[in-house]
Amino acid sequence: MTDLRLTEHARARMRQRAIPPAVVEALLAYGREAYDHHGAIVVYFDKAARRHLERERIDRALERYLDAYAVVAGTGEVITVGHRDKRIRRH
Repeated sequence: MTDLRLTEHARARMRQRAIPPAVVEALLAYGREAYDHHGAIVVYFDKAARRHLERERIDRALERYLDAYAVVAGTGEVITVGHRDKRIRRH
């Protein structure tokens, strides 16, 4: 397990939304990045990332978190995490 750089806000959101650190690590390792045009990057599991997780046989417990996302600052710190309920716009 790597040392995640999380803000206190991100830690609180992980607890509130029941997102384990392993999911955030998988997001940062395999997720797709989309710029939010406010200086941060939104990382989420797209179809290719999901296939990669399946090929690598990553823990099956992560399947229930495939709708998770993380917002990462330019400094590399995770600002917040959550569950997507809408499509992430990439343009």
